[in-house]
Amino acid sequence: MIRLGQFVQHSAALVAAICLLPASGVGQPRPGGPPPHLDPPKAGVCPLPTLPALPALNDAAFFARIDVAHGTIEQPTYKNYAGEDKRLHVYLPPGYARSAEAHYPVLYLNHGGGEDDSHWSAENIREGGFAALILDNLIAAGKAKPMIVVMPNTRTCATFEASPIGSDDKCTQEYLKDIIPLVDSHYRTRANRESRALAGLSMGGFVVLHTGLPHLDTFSELYVYSSGHIGEGAVKRFDSYYADLLRDPTTNDRFQVPLYMAAGETDIALHNGQKDLALFNQYGLRNFWVLSTGGHEWANWRRYLYQTAQIMFPDCPSK
Repeated sequence: MIRLGQFVQHSAALVAAICLLPASGVGQPRPGGPPPHLDPPKAGVCPLPTLPALPALNDAAFFARIDVAHGTIEQPTYKNYAGEDKRLHVYLPPGYARSAEAHYPVLYLNHGGGEDDSHWSAENIREGGFAALILDNLIAAGKAKPMIVVMPNTRTCATFEASPIGSDDKCTQEYLKDIIPLVDSHYRTRANRESRALAGLSMGGFVVLHTGLPHLDTFSELYVYSSGHIGEGAVKRFDSYYADLLRDPTTNDRFQVPLYMAAGETDIALHNGQKDLALFNQYGLRNFWVLSTGGHEWANWRRYLYQTAQIMFPDCPSK
């Protein structure tokens, strides 16, 4: 028979032992996975922005042509490192030509599969991004910083598969060897990582992940619209290639704004994006996840650009 005093002692010891155990699955390394995160999460190097609300799926007011100052779009051409003739669409914000002293941050904005550099700026409700009008209206309202938007043609270089870090794929090489040097030499940019953001929809989202993540020395903000690795094998390879980077406790400090991912609730890329998101969460990578109405469509991608342009390039130092 256990006396009352003994029962209390046994109970206290049992409670103490239980309190020392991690919750189910918490703090326990999974085989082949990231190490446990025992320390509490830390705040980012910049104050966490508040995401603006998305417009309604059928809202066209935020990209309407209204009586505000408008930027311009240029179409420079170049020959890339592989000898291919290529073209960019470049949005210059209102007032760019009037102020020879002003320098601007740059958003590199990637199209989807089967498209080209003209689609993000096209004013076509079914197949266009209206990027210039979205930025014109936001800048006029004081909701986005004046920025240069570079829209390259990555149709022949984007890939579904990640490459090991240190083995840059074709798109990454073109960005580093051709696109960024061209833009920095021909336009008044702020030529530093804190002033470069990389975004892309669908196939362009792979450019963001495969070019941006391994090169946080070049970019400080990454935005993925309706994208994610396809199939368990691709996710596992992505994990194996990027594990060291993702588990590095200093990686979060390289982001001015947490990694952003968004998809529609009926989006064909929704589950793919959620698998990548789960991987990022296991490693403790700070992120925004947005689930919207709609599917894999321009109505969503315009809304994501509208939302993210308002949090880009915060006024704060980074590491």
